Amino acid sequence: MKNYQKELDKIISQINPEERKPTLLLHACCGPCSSYVMEYLSSIFDITIFYYNPNIYPQEEYQRRLNELKNFLPRFPIALKNGVKLIESNYNPDDFYSALDLKNHPEFAKEAEKGERCRLCYKMRMQKAWQYAVENKFEWFTTTLSISPFKDSEKINVIGNDLQEAAFKNGQVFTKFLTSDFKKKGGFKRSLELSSEFGLYRQQYCGCAFSKKNTEEAREAAKARN
Repeated sequence: MKNYQKELDKIISQINPEERKPTLLLHACCGPCSSYVMEYLSSIFDITIFYYNPNIYPQEEYQRRLNELKNFLPRFPIALKNGVKLIESNYNPDDFYSALDLKNHPEFAKEAEKGERCRLCYKMRMQKAWQYAVENKFEWFTTTLSISPFKDSEKINVIGNDLQEAAFKNGQVFTKFLTSDFKKKGGFKRSLELSSEFGLYRQQYCGCAFSKKNTEEAREAAKARN
């Protein structure tokens, strides 16, 4: 497996933000995951957060996570200082279920995290964000997803690099994918600290109905063992 943190360090070392910050579209799933990434990157990039997460179930949970992010940005000094912006995309759960093709793959419903269901979910969200980044001529694109220890950073980075490679083959050479493994260098731990400091709501499951059910079943099983 590649060391994506080292690749990110190398890219960052070649940027001089004092001359000009390159633009970065940052796909984000929630406030807690965004917190450390903003702290880490906002002095280097001109960040716009792109919130596209039709996987989140139910809609009330989706709205709660979005509202938490909206409320966090004006309270987070680093976001204010660096002018971090937020774009909300559409919420259509059919996008998520269509991407999974559960009719032909019912086994996805019972998969543990980091499996093929999750890979398809990463891909769906990253494709949408990538398309927005390309259409609006952002210089860089990445996602906060790799900050979670429950997400597969290898799959995330392969998807991102594949999107870039396909775009370059089609002559769309402006936007580049920023490799990442934000959980490294204490990133996940720092996101916990920031969440505590700012009183951020931290969800108890990844987002989709399947992860919610799996988490609830695991919790009940743990109770039964005790």
